[in-house]
Amino acid sequence: MAAQRTGNDAPAAQWRALAVLDREGALRIGELAAAARTTQPGMTRLIGQMTDEALVTRSPDPEDSRATVVRITADGRGALTRWRAQLSETLAPLFADLTDGDRAALERTAQVLSERTIDAPFNPSGRNQ
Repeated sequence: MAAQRTGNDAPAAQWRALAVLDREGALRIGELAAAARTTQPGMTRLIGQMTDEALVTRSPDPEDSRATVVRITADGRGALTRWRAQLSETLAPLFADLTDGDRAALERTAQVLSERTIDAPFNPSGRNQ
C-alpha cells in the first residue's frame, strides 16, 4: 500500500534485495534470492537490471568462481535511503493522529518484529536456526 502511494515504479523486490545487501553485506545470488523471498532466476534478472543502474556490483565468488557475489554500491545505498525517506513521508500523515498509547503499542510491536526477523541471524537456507 505504501509503495503504491509513493508512485515509485521500481519493483518491490529491488528494495527488498537492496535492504538485504545493506544489512547482510555481499551475498551469492542464491542466498540473496532466498533472503529476498524470490526465485533465483528472478533475482538474476533483477540483479542484471540493478547492475545496469549501478545499484549493485557482481563479481566471481573468491571461494567458488562458478558462483556470483552481489554487493550494494554507494548509489544503491543512496537509492535505498531515499526510498525509505519517501515511504516515511508517505506514511506519516496516516499516523499523525495516533494517541501516545497507540504510538507506544506500535513501537513495541516494531521492536518485537525487528528482534524476531531483522535482527535474527541470517540463514541462507531459509530454515530456522
